[in-house]
Amino acid sequence: MSLSTDPGFPAQPVYTAMQRDVVSLVETARQTAARHINALMSATYWEIGRRIIETEQQGRERADYGDALIERLSRDLTKSLGRGFSARNLWQMRAFHLAWPASQILQTVSAELPESGSAGPDTLARLATAFPLPWSAYVALLGVQSVQARAFYETEALRSGWSVRQLKRQIDTQFFERTALSRDKAQMLNDGSIPIASDEMSAQEAIKDPFVLEFLDLKDTYSESDFEEALIERLADFLLELGDDFTFVGRQRRLRIDDRWFRVDLVFFHRTLRCLVLADLKVRRFSYADAGQMQLYLNYAKDHWMKPGENPPVGLILTASKGESEVRYALEGLSNQVLAAEYRTVLPDEAVLTAALEQSQQELAQRKLQSIDSEAEEN
Repeated sequence: MSLSTDPGFPAQPVYTAMQRDVVSLVETARQTAARHINALMSATYWEIGRRIIETEQQGRERADYGDALIERLSRDLTKSLGRGFSARNLWQMRAFHLAWPASQILQTVSAELPESGSAGPDTLARLATAFPLPWSAYVALLGVQSVQARAFYETEALRSGWSVRQLKRQIDTQFFERTALSRDKAQMLNDGSIPIASDEMSAQEAIKDPFVLEFLDLKDTYSESDFEEALIERLADFLLELGDDFTFVGRQRRLRIDDRWFRVDLVFFHRTLRCLVLADLKVRRFSYADAGQMQLYLNYAKDHWMKPGENPPVGLILTASKGESEVRYALEGLSNQVLAAEYRTVLPDEAVLTAALEQSQQELAQRKLQSIDSEAEEN
């Protein structure tokens, strides 16, 4: 007998209402937590920017003083605090403080700024009220050069409750310029407040924002779905089982370009080729955009991940669709064709990778069906 048919169990409408109420409660708590974390993060980064600028003003003797200061600070903070304090991030914190000056922030929080080094929890809590948007939104706003346009996007994001995705979409489509040229500005603003499906962001996504994970120094190793995650694990195991040439480096490795974040599913080092191997899985049919994205990853890896003495990185794109799989080597753009030929000779054959991917998909799908059947029998 299942619980739902037990005479002592609450009536189905009562149970359904209770379950819906609990889901709503937890989602509200998650959203509130995400807002608080983002506000505290923005306040902290604004304060870091203030300290950088004040230190620069006290010791600027050469034109490159700011560069040297931030490079050293980045190394020291990363050593003591972990991720999130690259030189690029510190420059953004500095720019953030300049774009939202103290005079503007003080009017918002109705308080005086303490001396550097004395900002405690109460100070950060007061400052957090001045930054109601997520830090990701302020990063996007920093990319808007026009002060007037930036203020417009910030105001509309607050007024209309835009998600970060919606804000970025409006910036990318020049909503400010289109509204300025429109004869019916009220209608434009009304239309702009309406989100589209791709703008929606769950509380879980907001909390797992790469900026938040960096700020809290949490690990960022998750995939978009259980099925995709399982396939990535299978792929990693398969490549490592091929021999001792593949050395595992990382999974779901993040990289940031401008204000956008990307993830490479798997990163290996190949001992014979002396190069990084980036593997990206697409649970759908191969698209020309996948090759372009992989080339982006390879260019980034060459500039930021490749170490002296290594060969340029190579990419594996594994794509899947119903009844068909394709494997692509992302070798376009390599100036050394001999090296490209060597890569193709040493790396696993495409047919071998395709077969392994198809077998993994079938096994995981069968396991899922068995799990569903078992749950149905229990109920």
